[in-house]
Amino acid sequence: MPIDLKVTPEYLDLLNKGVAREIQVSVQYVLQHSKMEKLLRKMIPENILLDKTTYEQVGKVLKDFAIEEMKHLGKIMERIYILGGEATTKPSHIEVGNSLREFGELGLKAETEALQLYRKVIEMAGKLGDWETREIFEHIYQDEEKHFLKFQDYSEIEGEPEFPAAEEEEFQAIYTDDWIALLNRAVAGELSAIIQYTNQHEKENAELNRRKKTALEVVSDKTKPHVFSDLLKSIFMQEMDHLEKIAERIYEIKKEATADVDPLPNVGAEVDDWIKNDRDAEDYAINLYRQIINKALEINDVRTRLIFEQIINQEEEHFWRFDDFTP
Repeated sequence: MPIDLKVTPEYLDLLNKGVAREIQVSVQYVLQHSKMEKLLRKMIPENILLDKTTYEQVGKVLKDFAIEEMKHLGKIMERIYILGGEATTKPSHIEVGNSLREFGELGLKAETEALQLYRKVIEMAGKLGDWETREIFEHIYQDEEKHFLKFQDYSEIEGEPEFPAAEEEEFQAIYTDDWIALLNRAVAGELSAIIQYTNQHEKENAELNRRKKTALEVVSDKTKPHVFSDLLKSIFMQEMDHLEKIAERIYEIKKEATADVDPLPNVGAEVDDWIKNDRDAEDYAINLYRQIINKALEINDVRTRLIFEQIINQEEEHFWRFDDFTP
């Protein structure tokens, strides 16, 4: 913890409200971006006559915002660990919506709550003399205000077409509630892994993991937590891609992706805990995805099977990369 800085539990709780909110909006915007794949396929005049549709434009904005929010999340988690706290893994309530206007309204609500919360953080950081945290949140506040203004535009969109419910074709009968529930277990597992790996990546900055304990660590300017944290960063990006692909598939077949986080992320205190917990997370994913692939073969859902066969190859690669670090 920085010298002469008196950090209170109330202050850390306030910062963790920022973490919960950043997890919420990151997931919310990713799922909304994925849902655009469903909306933009609808045959309306602009889809036929324009190279770029409203849905594609808004979808790009949502993905960009999701990436920005993940960067905010990392900065806040990192600061909490430097201050000697523990970053939460629980998001605030996530809502997706069903139209551009709803995406805008939900985004406006989320960003309003963020601006209100971050003003409190900035004020309290100033009172405590925590200038670094105040500066971090001042920069984040600027980004959130830009998001607020953009969602303000989208919340006033008029004339968005209402699409009548289409009759299901015979081939769609395989997309049963049980099948969609199984696919949503994959969404929940990916969310859990993303939060777990992000948290561990920033926990490298906790004093316990940051300090050099051997001459080799001093010479190399690296520790085992530092090296493992670098690995997590690349794996995290692949897990985000998995989440997007699975959610897009669910929306493509005209079903709804859920935003549950299950199993609950298991972070751990030290790097050897991270390694064990991350191997467990990948083991869970591999077994679940084998189950999904087998079911896809049984019901002949070829497209979903191909998606998961590609994903499971990467998940097994993650497992063995984590296994290399096993003591």
